[in-house]
Amino acid sequence: MYKSSGKKRLSLTFLLLLFMGQFSLAQSDSAGIYEHLGNIVPGDLTFTNEQNRQLQLKDLITQPTILSFVYYNCQGVCPMILSGVTDVIENMNMEMGKDFRVITVSFDPSDTPERSLEKKKEFMRKKSLMHPNDWTYLTGDSASISKILLATGYIVKRQGNDFMHPAGIIILSPEGKITRYLYGTNYLPFDLKMALVEARKGLSRPTINRVLEYCFSYDPDGRRYTLQVTKIAASIIIFLAVILFVILLVRSGRSKRKIIGSAHNQNQS
Repeated sequence: MYKSSGKKRLSLTFLLLLFMGQFSLAQSDSAGIYEHLGNIVPGDLTFTNEQNRQLQLKDLITQPTILSFVYYNCQGVCPMILSGVTDVIENMNMEMGKDFRVITVSFDPSDTPERSLEKKKEFMRKKSLMHPNDWTYLTGDSASISKILLATGYIVKRQGNDFMHPAGIIILSPEGKITRYLYGTNYLPFDLKMALVEARKGLSRPTINRVLEYCFSYDPDGRRYTLQVTKIAASIIIFLAVILFVILLVRSGRSKRKIIGSAHNQNQS
């Protein structure tokens, strides 16, 4: 009886590990955001701003910071991210430069400071609300880009001259700690304000709608989010297989106990 119970536990553990492995594999095969709450962004990484000056991140992250990743030749979701950040700043009763700052990093190593400056001019619409120095557009080499993407859990996949990438922004504390992820391209002023207030205190908060980022992907051709049916179906099938196997193990154990019990009763009689 003890050996049978031990085998069941081992089998159940193996299946659960298999399910978790399949779930992680499904995630790692595609672009996405894998939250690294509490991680410190490396402050010694060097990037080039839109004025062609080299700066370290620690010189920029001196207060609660909105961090966004884009590439400047993107015709799909990147302009939507930048537009979403601009819109929410314009509608939030916090002052950029005083209460927070914004950093946009290109994950395309071929992007240049000249392209950074073009994008900055395009999306800094209401200059009365924004001082140019409080929103910095950065480019960098592949090594620095890889390190900051890895530190933040922001996974991109190159597809020819373009990239498959997620949509969202990351909130950092003045010490460079990751405190919140906000997904999508439209951000509510209240949500962002609370995230910035928490960042000032250094409080890390998980994102409830992280599942949405797993279930939906951005279609650059249709310029919309589509349900990832294959990924969801695979996860459901594996989960149901685990449940079915557990049920079969339980029933098998009950049957064996009944047989052993009947044999024991017959021996006593």
